[in-house]
Amino acid sequence: YGGIGPAAGRGPETEGGGGRPLTTIHVAASRAYDVAIEQGLLSRLGPMAAELLSGRRAAVISDDAVFPLYGALAERSLQDAGFQVEHFVFPHGEQQKNLNTYGQALNFLCDRRFTRSDLIVALGGGVVGDLAGFTAATYQRGVAYIQVPTTLLSMVDSSVGGKTAVDLDSGKNQAGCFYQPSLVLCDPALLASLPEAEYRAGCAEVIKTAVLFSPELFQKLTEAPVREQFESVIAACVGMKRDVVENDEFDRGQRALLNLGHTIGHAVEACSNFTILHGEGVAIGMAAITRAAVEKGICNPALLPQVLDILQKYGLPTEVPYPLADIQKAAEADKKRSGSVTNFVVPEALGQCRVEPVPAGEVAGWLKAGGIR
Repeated sequence: YGGIGPAAGRGPETEGGGGRPLTTIHVAASRAYDVAIEQGLLSRLGPMAAELLSGRRAAVISDDAVFPLYGALAERSLQDAGFQVEHFVFPHGEQQKNLNTYGQALNFLCDRRFTRSDLIVALGGGVVGDLAGFTAATYQRGVAYIQVPTTLLSMVDSSVGGKTAVDLDSGKNQAGCFYQPSLVLCDPALLASLPEAEYRAGCAEVIKTAVLFSPELFQKLTEAPVREQFESVIAACVGMKRDVVENDEFDRGQRALLNLGHTIGHAVEACSNFTILHGEGVAIGMAAITRAAVEKGICNPALLPQVLDILQKYGLPTEVPYPLADIQKAAEADKKRSGSVTNFVVPEALGQCRVEPVPAGEVAGWLKAGGIR
């Protein structure tokens, strides 16, 4: 695990019993919380929320793809535990993660007189989690929220760690803050309804985690599909991200490694007007930055075919479909820039990556080395 993850310290608790989820990973951040992982866990949302919070009003924030599938079960569980429940549902898609939807969510809470003792439940994938989390962080200067991720990508990555944000016209995730949830509830049963493209996108984040930290997980991904080992893969990824978040909650050092593939990936997403999924963009970005790292003599050349093979095995794209000038312009809006420097996360070998500060004048050369023309 390269010094990071369950093998390097605490692993997930798997005792079960006493009503406790079978797998629970504790995150000791500025607000400590548990990530619970178990089939069928959504039906226990209400009782688990009631144990954590004294208030008995809950607002479920979701989108119009997820709410028709799981909204009734989530609301019924909350109501049976004594919560008065209302819901805010917005159109699905990254394009909706904007200031307008964010303002509507805030006004929804204010119009219905929600208070700081109440609860927000983020029921959905990464877009819902980001927007609901930012809403929770800023409504009345902060109310408690629970993440209920419904996609593989959000279970293994975005629901854990407290990053919340919305997009601005000129860049993704440009308005946001760090705000930890009170609980993350991962129910792999919800993945049964996941469209194939969303499943593959989630696999990209799993592969990213393996390239960063774990040759062992990488090997597992080559031996059996992620869908045949959901619970163990989710637990492994969450455990590794937990260790990173605890060491660098506010993204001033080691946590930047989690952006492997993201600088180019976000640029690809932006160029596509977000018709390319986040995980697809990350896959493209990983392939490109690995090519560049090999070209620059930083990366073990043996890693490139391994990365390309596993991405292709999971049906993920590996080529940048936009011209260099467009990618460079979009990358310049990336929030990982520091002054005139763009920070690329660069692989050196499987399980070993580093942050490479690239001056503005050299970015085009890196992109070309990554196969972008």
